[in-house]
Amino acid sequence: MKIIIERGQLLKVLTHIQSIVERRNTIPILSNVKFDAADGQLGLNATDMDLDIVETIPAEVASPGSTTAPAHTLFDIVRKLPEGAQVELESSGDDGQLSILAGRSRFTLTCLPTEDFPVLSGGDLQHSFSVSAADLRNLVDRTRFAISTEETRYYLNGIYLHTANTDGVSVLRSVATDGHRLASVDIPLPDGAAGMPGVIVPRKTVTELRKLIEDVDGDVALSLSDTKIRFAFDNAVLTSKLIDGTFPDYDRVIPSDNDKVLEVDAKMLAEAVDRVSAISTEKSRAVKLSLSSGSLTLSASSPDNDTAVEELAVQYDAGDLEIGFNSRYLLDITQQIDGGSAKLVLSDAASPTLVQDTGDSSALYVLMPMRV
Repeated sequence: MKIIIERGQLLKVLTHIQSIVERRNTIPILSNVKFDAADGQLGLNATDMDLDIVETIPAEVASPGSTTAPAHTLFDIVRKLPEGAQVELESSGDDGQLSILAGRSRFTLTCLPTEDFPVLSGGDLQHSFSVSAADLRNLVDRTRFAISTEETRYYLNGIYLHTANTDGVSVLRSVATDGHRLASVDIPLPDGAAGMPGVIVPRKTVTELRKLIEDVDGDVALSLSDTKIRFAFDNAVLTSKLIDGTFPDYDRVIPSDNDKVLEVDAKMLAEAVDRVSAISTEKSRAVKLSLSSGSLTLSASSPDNDTAVEELAVQYDAGDLEIGFNSRYLLDITQQIDGGSAKLVLSDAASPTLVQDTGDSSALYVLMPMRV
C-alpha cells in the first residue's frame, strides 16, 4: 500500500477515529486503525468492539492495499506535522511496518495483520429511515445532559430512542434520565420509522455521533435492529451495539396534576441561579426558590453561613411556595430553552417539577426537588 494525502484531511479523520479507540486494551489489534486504500479513496476503520467507525476520504493511491497501525501514535504524529504537509503512507505488508513521510520527517510504525481486525459494521439491520442532521442534533443536544453516569443502572447510561404519540401525532422521541432529572424531545416521525423497536443508544455512541454530525447539512441514514444501530452520512458510517436492557416507564414520573404555574425569562433565571449558587458548596449546590404573587426569590447558603439572595419579577399568581433544587441540574435544563420564557409547573416542595419552553412544546423536562 502506498498513498499520499494532505495532512489536514488525515488529521480530521484520525481525530474521530482515535477518540473511539480505548487507551488501554488487552487485545492489541483494538489499539489500531485499519487502512484500506483503493480507487482514489482511503478508508479508515476503528472499533472498541461495542462501537465501530468507518470513514472514507479522497487520497492519491499509488498502490492499493490494507494495513493497520497504532491509532493514538499515528494521531500524535500527524497532529505535530506542519500544516499543509503532504503525508506519504507506505506499507509493503512483508515487514509488518508502516512508513510515514512528510517533508524531512520519517516515522516507522509496527503494524498488526489486517486479518486480526474485527468486523462489527456489517450485517443487515431491519429498520431503516432518514433524519436530517439538524433534527438529530436537536434530539441529542437537548437530552444528553440527563444521561446517567451510574454504571449499576446501566439501562440509564444512554438515550432511549423510540416512537411515541403526542396529542394523536406520531413522533420520534429521545429520552434520558438519571433519576434526578428527565429530558424528553420529539421530532416528527420520519418516513419508515413506524414499527421500529425502542432502543437505548449508549453514552459513548451519543458523544461520538454528536462530534461527527457537527458540520453535516444533509440527512443521516439510520438503520437499526434490537441489538445494533447504524448512522451513515457523508463519508462516514458509525455502527454501535445497543444497551441490552429495559428503559423504565418514564411517563410515570412526568407530573400531570401540578397546579402552580410560574413563567420566567429563561436567560434571567439561568443567570440568577448561576450567581446565587456561587457561594453554595460544590457537593450539594442547593438553591431555594421562594414563590409569591409576581415574585421569585432565589437564595443559597454555605456551611460557613455565607448567603446569597436575588429577586426576580415573574408571572405567578398561585399560593406561596418554597422549593429547593440542585442548581447544576436547574441550570442544565434552563440552558436548553431557546425561547425567551420558561414555564415551571409545580405542586409542592416534595414533588417533581415540570419545565417547558413556552414557545416550543416538542421538549419537556422534569426536575426532582431537594431539601434546602
